[in-house]
Amino acid sequence: MEISELQKTVDQWIETYGVRYFNELTNMAILTEEVGEVARIISRRYGEQSEKESDRDKELADELADVLWVVVCLANQTGIDLTEAMEKNIAKKTARDADRHKANPKL
Repeated sequence: MEISELQKTVDQWIETYGVRYFNELTNMAILTEEVGEVARIISRRYGEQSEKESDRDKELADELADVLWVVVCLANQTGIDLTEAMEKNIAKKTARDADRHKANPKL
């Protein structure tokens, strides 16, 4: 799915099932919560914390999709074209970091 198609799909879902977008501050709080759920899985499965039995059925893919969903909601409600934003962001990183990581002895 292209990013623009994802933005349209989320918008259509919101119109059909969600009634309306939550306001931006609510979505920011939801995004923070969803990122926390991703962090919990990562810290327990890939980090040093032990995983609780209640967390074993959680899927990282699903939690990452939840994060993406809220990011798309925020983009839609603030008029951001994520395709354009990502293209600009990649160009910025490329110009800024063309040699930076290759020259990093830590890597």
